Amino acid sequence: MHEAARMADERKCVEHVALAALFIAFLKVSLCSFGGGIVWARRITVEQRRWVNEEEFSEILSLCQFMPGPNVVGLAVCVGAKLRGLIGAIAAVAGFVLIPWAVGFPLGVFYLQHTHFAVLQNILGGVSAAAAGLLVATGIRMLMPHRNRPQAVVVAALAVGGMALTKLPLLVVLLSLAPISIAIAKTQSTRLQ
Repeated sequence: MHEAARMADERKCVEHVALAALFIAFLKVSLCSFGGGIVWARRITVEQRRWVNEEEFSEILSLCQFMPGPNVVGLAVCVGAKLRGLIGAIAAVAGFVLIPWAVGFPLGVFYLQHTHFAVLQNILGGVSAAAAGLLVATGIRMLMPHRNRPQAVVVAALAVGGMALTKLPLLVVLLSLAPISIAIAKTQSTRLQ
């Protein structure tokens, strides 16, 4: 009975999220996400709006890592679909792509025409360093709920090592670690039962 009550509460929550709220939330993600939208998608969907919790966000992001295309677009699809179904996914993605499409395209053309200016190269170098720092901080925040699970920390360390030290492609690292992580999770759930 407890499970049925929880599901009813979730359905009520989902019904109250307006399509405009999804559109505007992912428009904000897009506006703030210079260098990567995952940082802002997490901040808005987990911390500010509380549409998903830390664990759900990590699971959605893990799924998006396996899908082709930008992870944050996958996040928009998954969060929008969770909250409002297909139309919610469309609203979230539309909000996210509006600014990059309207502003990013002309800026990209400008950059390509003026790529030889040192000041432009310096600006982009500084912005990319800050974006990398934000991404590392988000990764640490996503790991915090798992800090009491040594197995999860080991898998995370293997992922970092696989990406940073071996320079393997992301998909190879994920496909290699997925069976290990699944086996560990299964072993833990078996112990708890």
